Amino acid sequence: MKDSFFKYQAQTTENPICLEISKAKGSYIYDINNKKYLDFVAGVSASNLGHNNKKIKKAIINQLNLYWHVMVYGEFVQKPTIKLCELISKNLPKSLNNTYLTNSGTEAIEAAMKLAKRVTGRSEMIAAKNGYHGNTQGAMSVMGYEERKRAYRPLIPNIKFIEFNNIQNLSLITKKTAAVIIETIQGGAGFILPENDYLKKLKKRCEEVGAQLILDEIQPGIGRTGKLFAFEHYNFIPDILVFGKGLGGGFPIGAMTTSKKNMSLFKKNPILGHITTFGGHPVIAAAAHSNLLETLSSDIMSRINIKENLIRSLLKHELIDEIRGKGLMLAIILKKSSITKKLVEECLNEGLVLFFLLFEPKAVRITPPLTVKISEIKKGCKIILKVLDKLNITVH
Repeated sequence: MKDSFFKYQAQTTENPICLEISKAKGSYIYDINNKKYLDFVAGVSASNLGHNNKKIKKAIINQLNLYWHVMVYGEFVQKPTIKLCELISKNLPKSLNNTYLTNSGTEAIEAAMKLAKRVTGRSEMIAAKNGYHGNTQGAMSVMGYEERKRAYRPLIPNIKFIEFNNIQNLSLITKKTAAVIIETIQGGAGFILPENDYLKKLKKRCEEVGAQLILDEIQPGIGRTGKLFAFEHYNFIPDILVFGKGLGGGFPIGAMTTSKKNMSLFKKNPILGHITTFGGHPVIAAAAHSNLLETLSSDIMSRINIKENLIRSLLKHELIDEIRGKGLMLAIILKKSSITKKLVEECLNEGLVLFFLLFEPKAVRITPPLTVKISEIKKGCKIILKVLDKLNITVH
């Protein structure tokens, strides 16, 4: 299939991985020769409960036997969609009680940016340098990385940037600001954690000037850090919460949750203030509900810290500068960017799937399914160390 892959399907890099997939189950992906690969990426933090999860599959089949797409978003009463929104609200602070479902995290970001303008009557947006929120033109406008967006200008005007974790920069947020949009943990920048109550102080500043705080939890949300949402570690509540990836259990979904009062602004002046054909799709919603219910009702989140500590204890090597991140959202920061690509390639040859980060050239992501077994963590880390030992000879 590789010839057809290159001939008919668009690529976005010069050298895609090109692993020919036959099946996937649990923490493993299998190629057409039935070679299995331990997955330390999980579809970029998306397949939280592993591949081919039985409970998610059952929910999908049950819904398929009833109906799938019947109407555009928000017009018909569809049980799986309602159940998902209800479960989300019941597991968030009271002020976050109304959810808009989309097809992707990027679309949810677009909805949040539009809503913040309606809530405040302002247009200025403030985002973080090296922040990443998706690749539509609105989301790219608040991407804090010029190299990736200069080819697509002009983008949305009236955007300013602050440095993540820089308290002095908070003074740039004023009564002209509609919203500050920020990741709880900076993903593409190298899994940068907030420090010194930064997010709490950011929220306070937004409250002082009447700006909305849009929090992007597309990567760290749905249990990946050991809590349902990463902001729960940091003692503050956003005005608008955006998430996706891990919510769908491997299926395409995004969500924006805010107050009922805020969300009602999409109903008038104009009506259909934000619309989508397939957002809230009943089959996807059934998958997401099953995925979220399992995440909440099992011991998955309570074991994340154990798994993180194990990875950190095992991955000690002179080519590793540090391990950043939280929970199972971790990044190996290598001594030299020249060995990043080699590590990913050689680990794949050894049967381990790793991947890069967008903006940090020395980073390799470790974001396995949350269900990854202890034995699988040990196996994956052993492969990484083996490859690093091999690369260490060539580096020196």
